[in-house]
Amino acid sequence: MTREETTGDWETAETVAKAWRAARSVVPPGLLDAAGCNVPSDRVFDAVVAHLRLEREHGGYAAEPDLTPARSAVAALVGAGPADVAFTESGTAATAALLGGWRLPPGSRVGFARTEYGSTLMLLRRLATERGWTLVELPVDDDSRLDLDGLRSRLAGLDLVSVVHIASHRGVVQPAAEIGALCRAAGVLLLLDVCQSLGQVDVTGVGATAYVGTSRKWLAGPRGAGFLVVPGLTAEMDAAAPTLGGHFWQTGTPTRALPGAPSLPRAMRDLPSPLPGAIRYEGSEGAIAARIGLGVAAREHQALDPAAVHAHLAGLGGIARRILDGAGGWRVVEPLDEPSALVTLRPPPGDSAEDARSRAAGAGLLVGAAPVARAPLDLPEPVLRVSPPPGTPPETLHTLARVLEGRA
Repeated sequence: MTREETTGDWETAETVAKAWRAARSVVPPGLLDAAGCNVPSDRVFDAVVAHLRLEREHGGYAAEPDLTPARSAVAALVGAGPADVAFTESGTAATAALLGGWRLPPGSRVGFARTEYGSTLMLLRRLATERGWTLVELPVDDDSRLDLDGLRSRLAGLDLVSVVHIASHRGVVQPAAEIGALCRAAGVLLLLDVCQSLGQVDVTGVGATAYVGTSRKWLAGPRGAGFLVVPGLTAEMDAAAPTLGGHFWQTGTPTRALPGAPSLPRAMRDLPSPLPGAIRYEGSEGAIAARIGLGVAAREHQALDPAAVHAHLAGLGGIARRILDGAGGWRVVEPLDEPSALVTLRPPPGDSAEDARSRAAGAGLLVGAAPVARAPLDLPEPVLRVSPPPGTPPETLHTLARVLEGRA
């Protein structure tokens, strides 16, 4: 029995579904790709357009808004404060800014799981080579869920752990709260990637050192906005590239010139120092309208009651897995009762994720496909990714099942 098969849960789910759909005058028909790019509400759309209009009418800098409300809205989703938030253009950019500037000394050991996102894995390998870090793969079970006993036994030798809360290619929810508690007890820094989890599952109570995320997925904000939340900021943490918006010139501490190099003006010899808080990761430029829209989307999520949204999406995921598992020989990868709405399917012999996505598009359905590069250590072949947004009717999933069976 799913969560939504009881009367009370069904009524709550219906309320969430109706409210989410009512907030959108336009939703692409057959949308099953919330994990790729969800649909902003009318309020989010209007907020973005209104700010672009202000920039056009008054000038971009004259229209500069106070982004504290947007920072507060995002921070509240993980239990942090507005000063802990920095905006970037994407989750990948946020990860690069954070890890690229993290001054871990040579010999530091960084733990990660095989579900690590492809671009983050590339970054970790480059930084390990350049800075003398050692990468340590952490043990997982058959569902690629982090083995907590294995993590506990390895924490004593680690300096930083990187965890993807829900991977882009597999809808398994990692036990983030337990991971956070183990890392804190061991004094190990924790980076939690919430790109696929924030807005879909509970992210509070983890106590991570830092979080990276994006706007366009389950929060249903605009594209072009990502964020860092760094409530555990330490002296070793700074941006990969200092900017005037997040730093100031610290006079009186001149840098040492290289032998034979020309002398520099005093201002160029002084060291830049980060401003207090996560603003050090934020550049002076950005898509301000998208950041405003992200703040509106985060407030809308809070107003809908996050716990109710999470339960509704978990129920949708369970319904989708039971409808799709076995259709045309396709098999669901994660457990059928996994409490997420990110559903992945492994193709039968003779079929492929890209072919199925193309057939689905022909039937008016928008689904995703995760290539091997998304998680090269964990994904042996591309998978079909189905991620229904709130309010998705079961008939849409039945239509996809018919597509996979070759009957649509």
